[in-house]
Amino acid sequence: MAPTVIIPTFWTRRTTRGRGRSRFHYDHPTALGEKGTLPACLRSLEGVRGLGKVIILVVGTDETVEQPAEDQVREILAEHPRIDAFVFGTAELGSLRRRLEQLEFSDMIGGTMLGGYGAVRNVGLMLGAVLGSEVVVFLDDDQLVIDSEYLVRAMDGIGEQTPSRHPLLAKSGYYVDEGGLPAKRPITKWHDVAWRQNECFNEALSIITRQPRIKPSSMAFGGCLALHRDMYCSVPFDPWAIRGEDMDYVINVRMHGGDVFMDSDWSLVHRPPKPSSAAAIFRDDVFRFVYTHRKLEFSKSQVDLRQVRAEDLLPYPGRFCDSSIVWRARITAFLRAFASPERSAYFAIARQAVSEAEHYALDNCERYFSFQRRWPMLMDRLWQDVALKSLFSGERRVDRSALTGRLPIIRID
Repeated sequence: MAPTVIIPTFWTRRTTRGRGRSRFHYDHPTALGEKGTLPACLRSLEGVRGLGKVIILVVGTDETVEQPAEDQVREILAEHPRIDAFVFGTAELGSLRRRLEQLEFSDMIGGTMLGGYGAVRNVGLMLGAVLGSEVVVFLDDDQLVIDSEYLVRAMDGIGEQTPSRHPLLAKSGYYVDEGGLPAKRPITKWHDVAWRQNECFNEALSIITRQPRIKPSSMAFGGCLALHRDMYCSVPFDPWAIRGEDMDYVINVRMHGGDVFMDSDWSLVHRPPKPSSAAAIFRDDVFRFVYTHRKLEFSKSQVDLRQVRAEDLLPYPGRFCDSSIVWRARITAFLRAFASPERSAYFAIARQAVSEAEHYALDNCERYFSFQRRWPMLMDRLWQDVALKSLFSGERRVDRSALTGRLPIIRID
């Protein structure tokens, strides 16, 4: 059976690049009126062997973007008639929400919406269940598939046991540059003396590319990720993780007794546009790592979870999940303020955002665990759901002309 390929694509107004009214920050959303990276991604899929259903999740940075973005994605898809694609937008999300209410899972709506990296991926997992997909493969819209056997490699070993007799239910490949080399990050400068993120990432990447081919990993790449139904129907993404939801998924899987494996023979080209603000990404990383540290600490009180420590995640992201993360973040923000043109933004991070990240982590670190405990029951009810399958397979469509208003946005508070 062909896997279901899921592609989230993020869109914004032309002027703000996603840093306006929306509370959800995305690294490089495509501005309305620009084609962005999605067309090249779709072209690269056309020659892939074993390509089946493709689901495109259209995410807008605010309500005014959503409908125009869906229309533009449909125009792009019209240029690729050989791809069996389904566009999932706000109207389809409304149908999904109403079904969750009917099934008495309205409490799960906040963690499955078209807003925030983790919640968006959870929508993709729910669609996989509705379609009865044994395997879902995530692909990002800024990537190119350069191997016609890409999906064959993705499916290799999934659902089976490794030579060490561990079930292989989640597998990641890695990113390469256009020369085919692992996409390492540039060495950081003096102002990152307490924040050697790129070096830690590169160290982990060098381990990934070594033998054996398939091995447990402390990191994953969300744009090159295959999940078996026994995994994705049991473990969701964390909607409260600000970014790095793929790395966070490794932690979630480990907490529930499994592993995400890295396949050194599975890769694709990553061509991300340049982000508009390095300070904004750093701020999100501060929230991300402070939250991860607090989540690991909170999990120690949960008797039904396998304990995961920061040292279990070395070299990356483990060095950013320990108790030193708060003071390191504040020092780095001050140092970057003296070395970057975004001086005021970095000073604001040092003075305010680090404390805000601590409060956010304390307020939200336990929410994922309640959400996860309900997830398997929800996915069991959604598996090949008759009321939704014909809609999400494309057999019938939502009458968009009948929509009289926008669906309310449910915030993660």
